[in-house]
Amino acid sequence: MTDSSISSITRRQFISIAAAATAAAALPAGDFALGQSSTDAVPQAASSHAGLDPDWTDAGIIATRNSPYAKLKSVPVRAVTITPGFWSKRRQTNVESSIPSMRVELIDHGRMDNFLRLEGKSAAPQRGPVYSDSDIYKWVEAVGFALQSGPLPELRAPTEEMIRQVVAAQEPSGYLNTYYVESRQSDRMLAKTQTTGHELYCIGHLLQGGIAYYRATGDPTLLDAGVRFVDNFLLPGYGPAANQGPIVAGHPEIEMSLIELYRTTGNKRYLDLAGYILQGDPRIPLLERQIVYMFCGVPFTSRTKLEGHAVRAMYACCGATDYYLETGDPAYWKTLNRLWDDLSEHQLYVTGGVGARSDGEAFGNAYELPNERAYGESCAAIGNMMWNWRMLSASGEAKFTDVMERALYNGINSGMSLDGKLYCYRNPLAYDPSSGDKIRNPWYDTTCCPPNLERTFASLPGYFYSTSPEGVYVHFYDNSEMHWQLENGAKLTLTQTTQYPWEGTVHLAVTPASPEEFTLFVRIPGWSKRNTVKVNGREVAGIMPGQYLPLKRKWSAGDAVELTFDMEPQALHANLAVTDDRGRIAFQRGPIVYCMEQLDQAVAATDTEGFPRYTAQLAGTKATPYQPALLEGVVVLEHPGAWLPPEQSALYQAALPSRQAAHETTLRLIPYYAWSNRQPSAMQVWIPYRQA
Repeated sequence: MTDSSISSITRRQFISIAAAATAAAALPAGDFALGQSSTDAVPQAASSHAGLDPDWTDAGIIATRNSPYAKLKSVPVRAVTITPGFWSKRRQTNVESSIPSMRVELIDHGRMDNFLRLEGKSAAPQRGPVYSDSDIYKWVEAVGFALQSGPLPELRAPTEEMIRQVVAAQEPSGYLNTYYVESRQSDRMLAKTQTTGHELYCIGHLLQGGIAYYRATGDPTLLDAGVRFVDNFLLPGYGPAANQGPIVAGHPEIEMSLIELYRTTGNKRYLDLAGYILQGDPRIPLLERQIVYMFCGVPFTSRTKLEGHAVRAMYACCGATDYYLETGDPAYWKTLNRLWDDLSEHQLYVTGGVGARSDGEAFGNAYELPNERAYGESCAAIGNMMWNWRMLSASGEAKFTDVMERALYNGINSGMSLDGKLYCYRNPLAYDPSSGDKIRNPWYDTTCCPPNLERTFASLPGYFYSTSPEGVYVHFYDNSEMHWQLENGAKLTLTQTTQYPWEGTVHLAVTPASPEEFTLFVRIPGWSKRNTVKVNGREVAGIMPGQYLPLKRKWSAGDAVELTFDMEPQALHANLAVTDDRGRIAFQRGPIVYCMEQLDQAVAATDTEGFPRYTAQLAGTKATPYQPALLEGVVVLEHPGAWLPPEQSALYQAALPSRQAAHETTLRLIPYYAWSNRQPSAMQVWIPYRQA
């Protein structure tokens, strides 16, 4: 889990509520039609702070529209509506169950008492780890993204109360942290504290939460608190000048937060400070193990491989990519691509998860990808997706989107239960319930993963599309509508109709406001080997898996694109250097990775020793029809296999042909993301195979 003064931004009064209502009236209604009145959809106020982004409704997940080295520009969350299909159900659960229930958990476990105590409104002692403030900020960010898809007054009212309580605890100096107070105040921002104390990590999440909420509502209350911290406390006190103290991230996060603050305000001092932190401050001597574990403290461009704490490494890569998007520094781009090659060639689980070791929540050596001992923290998979989103923005290359899709559908989606109230901190690829490890829980004292999952699902519409000077990119496939514009200002609507990921056909209606020539870039997933693309019924040539297919023409209302992907189930094998997967196969259909749960197997009732006795043939997988009543709707895979009955035998014996008779059976596999949503049951992704 985680870890030169400047004149403050000049301010003007808020513009009138009526003016804000006029500006907001044209915004789309969003995903969540939960019975609110139409007036609830109008932001209550909008900021006209000088320096703050006046186009606050137009920013994407990261505001790259003015980033000089971003090939792709983000489309706002509010410009995309995910209509009923695969992700709409997940997102509805997120706003109706996950986010509200997590607020209760946060309050019950004292996270708000930590702030109220500093205001004299609670006598409760400080509770939670050193980074506990960030739990509130990530939760607020989740609400901010959710409000970009719809009004949700039942979430907005309690969130604004929490924001007021948070801001009331801020000190006149701008400092805001509920842990380093009273007897711990003398430890603030000491070099030794910065390495483990998460002060910058917490304020980074405050900035991100404040920015997301501002972009949703125009209300800068929390964002202003973050600006006060940075302007009045951080920038005057810490940096490269002789009269400033040294600075190290400890847990990378502040870098991408400062750069997003720069994008929001135009204040280059924030970008410069992020660059200084990424370079490392030589005045803070660090041990080699600290440099490895924290993934910070030395020049980012000196990194040659992914190592140390997986979330820290992913967040550092996010910040470094953000820095490249603003500066174009070629040394950063070279390093980022080297690290990405290490990720994709040596460190990436088939589920899109990262982080092999529980010790230090860390990357292992190359090809060290254990299954049952896999850590695969939900936050690390999310960090993986965040980093690849930035790499995609810089390059327009589909290989980054392929990794995002793998992580999203599998290693991220597995992190939240289907009812939205239980969470996986780690996401192993094999599991034995007799170990006593309870994999899904409503609360962790280190509760970074639940609000991180919630903010990811809430922000999901912003990942579907991008624009470029040539046209528009389609990244993800699901029922959705984009109401946005090309970079020349021409209005455009894109409508997807599909049963993806259960079926491979996607219908895309292209509706420009008036006939317009541009290129529509559609992603051909790397996993799909046989593909067809038709424009107005006419087949298109030049399709390459793992690339964007450019469709350039003069588009008019009524034009249609049909994409058909290969949904044949695939048996995968790992590189022989992955020792845990030797002699095993895993199964994937479309973007979905599958697993076995013991309770689905025909011999489960008599098998008391779990999965070591199951084997699979190398071929013969069949997909069943979609089963709407199972695990909220899935396609199950059935595969020929065998089960070897137990026998009394020594721990080791001569390598002679077994006299045991293998019982032929049919293995039933469910999507990995849906495991551990019923009764406790053994699970495995990688299954031993035998020749037919």
